[in-house]
Amino acid sequence: MGQNPNPKGLIIGNYCHDILIKDNLVLAQTLGGAVSFISAVLHGLTISADYISKVGPDFIYNDTVNNHTPIVSQSGKTTVFEAYFLSDDPSVIRREDRVLKRVESCDPINVSDLPDEKVYDFGMAVGIAGEVIPETLEKLLDICNVVFVDIQSLIRVFDETNGTVKHVGLKQSGFYHLVHRIGFLKASAEEAPFMDVEEVRKLCCVVVTSGKDGCSLYWKDGEMQIDPFSTVQVDPTGAGDSFLAGLVAGLVEGLAIPDAALLGNFFGSLTVGQIGLPEFDERLMQKVKNEIHKRKTECNGNDDDSRFTKPRGHEQFIASLQSAKLTTTRTISPRVADQVLDPDSGYTHHQMLFFKKSVYEEPIKSIDANP
Repeated sequence: MGQNPNPKGLIIGNYCHDILIKDNLVLAQTLGGAVSFISAVLHGLTISADYISKVGPDFIYNDTVNNHTPIVSQSGKTTVFEAYFLSDDPSVIRREDRVLKRVESCDPINVSDLPDEKVYDFGMAVGIAGEVIPETLEKLLDICNVVFVDIQSLIRVFDETNGTVKHVGLKQSGFYHLVHRIGFLKASAEEAPFMDVEEVRKLCCVVVTSGKDGCSLYWKDGEMQIDPFSTVQVDPTGAGDSFLAGLVAGLVEGLAIPDAALLGNFFGSLTVGQIGLPEFDERLMQKVKNEIHKRKTECNGNDDDSRFTKPRGHEQFIASLQSAKLTTTRTISPRVADQVLDPDSGYTHHQMLFFKKSVYEEPIKSIDANP
């Protein structure tokens, strides 16, 4: 990657409506879905891509995504997720920092929804609610030079009673026969146990994100830990998506894999500092683009054999990105939704307070957050 002067990608996954709830208080309602977080990063870094996503006639964010209009399914509703953030009580021992429930689910993305012959430089399968099916992933692999997959697209299942997100093993998912064709498979630390990393790393590059601990790269001949960026977590929603977008952007721009993964950690850290879909300061994005260009120039001449090696100056790249982050931090006035939910009332549109962006008065603390 990084050889085509005008690389273009194809990203598949449905948009959704996210409702973020803590202690029966709606913190925010916002456009969600992995494609929304990914497009925010790629657009900010001027990475060209087509997006294939399905929504229902009830979709309320058309003005936000008018650069890549989703397919409107007349037979279903827009996917809706409720994210319940867990108690801050330090005596509560837990592996996860939130409980996700799928309230509504739009139609899957079908093979016929993808182009027939157009070859893309890269593809991304980033389903959130079971909308990516094996046949569609196989088609994506056929028309893209390299494909990045978020494992949540493959292993998520949903409780039939309340929609709670669960996972199945990768080998039982119906996708395992395609893993050897995937370029990069990304998983959170909570999702990684649902695959045999030692086996899968022989088939493709595995990237495991670990929040405050950064991320780990696993490939056939080795492994590597990539440093995190310190941040105050407000909301982990979409952090893994932003990470993956940063990783892809770095590789598209020709960075070595460790530098690209570092860029992923950087965007993950920016995302957890905001509630819902992040807004990236234009000055920040320009500084990041400048640092990427500088880094690419410094590392010109690296061959494929060294792409997993941390290039000279990797630590300085960390410092440069951190400096860009600190010098362009914006202050966003706190805003809290005033809607309290009855846990037994269920979801109704008219009861909710709609707004695009808010910041909660206190950070939502987490033990095992996504980066």
